[in-house]
Amino acid sequence: MDTENGAERGTTERVLTLLGLLQQRQTWTGPELAARLGVTSRTVRRDVERLRTLGYPVHAGQGVGGGYRLGPGQELPPLLLDDEEAIATAVSLLVGAGGTGGGAVAGAGDAALRALTKLDQVLPARLRHEVRALSGSVESFGGGRTPVVPEVLMTLARACRDEVEAGFDYPSGNGTRRRRVEPYRLVASDRRWYLLAYDLDRDDWRSFRVDRMTEVAARTWRFRPREAPDAATYVQEGVASRVYPHRARFLVHAPADEVRAQIPGSAAVVSERGAGHCEVLSGAAGLDFLIMHVLLLGHEFEALDPPELGPRCRALARRLLAAGAALPPLPDEPEPEP
Repeated sequence: MDTENGAERGTTERVLTLLGLLQQRQTWTGPELAARLGVTSRTVRRDVERLRTLGYPVHAGQGVGGGYRLGPGQELPPLLLDDEEAIATAVSLLVGAGGTGGGAVAGAGDAALRALTKLDQVLPARLRHEVRALSGSVESFGGGRTPVVPEVLMTLARACRDEVEAGFDYPSGNGTRRRRVEPYRLVASDRRWYLLAYDLDRDDWRSFRVDRMTEVAARTWRFRPREAPDAATYVQEGVASRVYPHRARFLVHAPADEVRAQIPGSAAVVSERGAGHCEVLSGAAGLDFLIMHVLLLGHEFEALDPPELGPRCRALARRLLAAGAALPPLPDEPEPEP
């Protein structure tokens, strides 16, 4: 009886493996499938018939271009994912669930959350634990785009969850140096993945680009979590302003949601400031660029900080008026304010 159960389990596993292979590539020849499964071509034909009995439309073609192909069915067949594919799928769903970028599809966040829940229900226990670790350690102010190694994300997510130190090599000056950190959260922007962590060597909070890390490893030293800033806000402010030599704040006379749709999350932090108004915080190599960027949004605005913004606004206004003076005014064009 045990032998029969073992044979049945072996057949089931082989048929599932066959289904996974058919989902990976458009067409397989019989000998290719037999070699991958370690069986004869006759066994492959029997397993194909088993899949057809279960409702999977497996088509067989003859001749040079023939082979086995999984056709579209009336219902969505279950996907068979290996460990790396499951982790990568979970990462993509997490980004989709938390994405707030202007190019996000309406309702995609809710759909991603539902898909992530279904994925969590069917994952093996070992992978469910890993995905939940990642889910609890990720925040977002956009959708991550720059590819990163899934194993690196999982290592950092586990370190965040287990509250253990992490180490990695990171660019510094003309070379790289080893960083020791207390990892807090992974954050997905509209361009990249970041890690918010407490830098033990610099004794302060820092954000790190995950795609720049190498030799990433979790350590065995546990730490007591410190009082931390809001992860997504901290990273967004750093990406949008702190890395630049000049930072500026503006009060824009337009709803925050409307302005957020005009400015990428990595370019500025947009905050609600009462009905119909918002504050824009951004950084750049020069103040003139920031002023013109906000001007081109097309809304009335006020310069708030730094004090040098006032003289720069007036200087740009004079320059623009002088540039337009050589052309005759258009009918019904309003007179410029003094």
